[in-house]
Amino acid sequence: MKDFKEFNIKPNATRFVGDKIKMSRVLNKKVTVQDFKIEPSKYPKKEGDKCLTIQIEINGEKHILFTSSSVLTDQIQQVNKNDFPFSSVIVQEGESFEFR
Repeated sequence: MKDFKEFNIKPNATRFVGDKIKMSRVLNKKVTVQDFKIEPSKYPKKEGDKCLTIQIEINGEKHILFTSSSVLTDQIQQVNKNDFPFSSVIVQEGESFEFR
């Protein structure tokens, strides 16, 4: 009988590590954005709502940040994958969050 590791099958999904962190704990702090993924929201408020999952690092600790912010989603999609990781500060402008 073969052992599974002999198949040399690797997971397809990007894995995010660290504790989930709330946006309020990240606001106005310098973070390192390491990776992201965008998926349909499990809790859509309207058709087409997306969930942005961001792998970040703060003070050497990795965290996972979930948000439905369309501004952050739009901004992060414009960053070339070769430019990851990058540092930024997430700020709140009115009802929206954005990278600065």
